[in-house]
Formats: sequence, C-alpha cells, structure tokens
Amino acid sequence: FYSCPKLTTVDLVGRIHNTVASLHLESWRNEMKGEINRINQVLRDVSAREKTAVTQRWIRSVIRLLDHYKVEHKAMLKEATTLLELALWKANLGDNEGGVIEREGVR
Repeated sequence: FYSCPKLTTVDLVGRIHNTVASLHLESWRNEMKGEINRINQVLRDVSAREKTAVTQRWIRSVIRLLDHYKVEHKAMLKEATTLLELALWKANLGDNEGGVIEREGVR
C-alpha cells in the first residue's frame, strides 16, 4: 500500500468471506463484517502519509479478531461434540438390557 495516496476503499476477496459466514454466532459474523468494512470508513479521512500504517493496523486487527473467533468456534464445536457423544452413550445404555454395554468392535 505504499505510494497509494488516492487509496479510499479496500475490497477483500477470497475465502475470508466464507470463513466469516461459517462462524457459529451471528454476533461474531456481524462484528467481523463490521471490522472488515471499517477500513472503508477510515481511509477517506486519513492523510496520504498515514494510509499505509492505518491499512496495516486494520489488516492485523481483522486477522486477530478472526483468529479469536475461530478458537471460540472450535471450542464450541468440541463442547457440542462431547455432549453428543455423552447423549449417544447414555442412549446406548438405555437400549441394552440390564445396563450392560455391548462392546463389539471396540478395543
């Protein structure tokens, strides 16, 4: 972004939009979209000298926020998987007579 004094908008392309769309909570998606679009509000009022630094800080901010939500998303998926596994295990206990678990194929 060096020597781009007339830079006024940035359009992100590629997989980032798919990643944002896959985030679990709508509030996370909305915050990410807001952060992605924020640069276009800021660049209009930034001097030509500051555009590079402002854009670089914005990129770091987007990456940091996305990384945070990806970690939170994975934690929620892990918890949901654990709950599903426990529910299936409990259902299996109820299906077996006398409460004995059939262990066929399990080592």
